[in-house]
Amino acid sequence: MWALKRSACALVVGVAALGSAGAALADGYGGSVKDAPVAEGRKLDLSVTLGGTSDYIFRGISQTSENPAAQGSIDLTWGIFYAGIWATNVDFDDAPPANAEVDFYAGIRPTLGAGPFWGPITFDFGVLYYAYPGADDLPGAELDYVELKAGYSMESPWIKGLTSGTTFYWAPEYGGEVGEVFTLESAASYALPQVGIFNPSISGAWGTVYGDRNDGFTPGGTRAEDYQYWNAGLSLAVEKFTFDFRYWDTDIDVTPAGGLCVNEGLCDERFVFTAKVTLP
Repeated sequence: MWALKRSACALVVGVAALGSAGAALADGYGGSVKDAPVAEGRKLDLSVTLGGTSDYIFRGISQTSENPAAQGSIDLTWGIFYAGIWATNVDFDDAPPANAEVDFYAGIRPTLGAGPFWGPITFDFGVLYYAYPGADDLPGAELDYVELKAGYSMESPWIKGLTSGTTFYWAPEYGGEVGEVFTLESAASYALPQVGIFNPSISGAWGTVYGDRNDGFTPGGTRAEDYQYWNAGLSLAVEKFTFDFRYWDTDIDVTPAGGLCVNEGLCDERFVFTAKVTLP
C-alpha cells in the first residue's frame, strides 16, 4: 500500500466523501476530513471535531488494517480562507510501520451566485500535507507527501437538497515515492426530509486514482496504472452529532497480493460506521 498511502495506502460528499459537496463532498465520508466548513462574512471561526470510525478508509483502502480509528480535527475559517489540522491512528501492518497520520491543510473557497441554469457554486483551491510522525520509512519510500486540489460543489437549481461536485487532486511525489499521482473524484448528496430529531441525507462518491507503474505505482498485484473506488451511504445529523453508515469498494485486483494492498481485505468491499461531534 504504502506506496499509495498504503500511501494512507495514502490519506482526501456529507460525511464521507459526502455530506458536503465537491471538494467538501470528497472528504467528508468519515475518512479523511480536510474540508473546513465555508464561513460566512469576515468573522474568524474556530471549530473542533472529534470522532471515531469502525475502519479508516482512504480512497477505498483501509488505513488501519480493518480496525477502528479515533480521529479529530481543528479548523479555522475567515471569509473564503480556511486552514486546519486533522489526525488519526493508522496501521499499515508493518509495511512500513506507522502509528499516526497528521494532515495539515489550507486553501480558499470563493463562491459564485446562482445563475439562470445553475445553482450557487462553491470552489475549493487548497494544499494538503500528509505526515506520518514516527513512521519507520523504508529507503526511497518516504511516506510524507504534499497534494494540491481544485474542485467545486454546486447546489442543484432544479432539485432542492441535491448537491454535487468534482475535485481534482495532484501529488507531485506520492506517499512511498511512487512519482506523480492524480485523483479525480465526483460526489453527490441529497438531503432527505427530517425524521424526528434527525436530519438524514444520502450520498455517494466515485473516484479514480492514476499513477505510473514505471515509478512504482501498481495497485494490487496487477500491472494496472490506475484503480477506481466508490462509496454510498446514509448520514444522520442531530444537534452537533453526525452518524454515518457507508458501503465502500474498489476494483483493485489483489491476486497476487501486492502494490497498495498487503492482503485482499484492505481493498475489499466493506461497511463502515462513523460518528463525530463538532464544537462549538
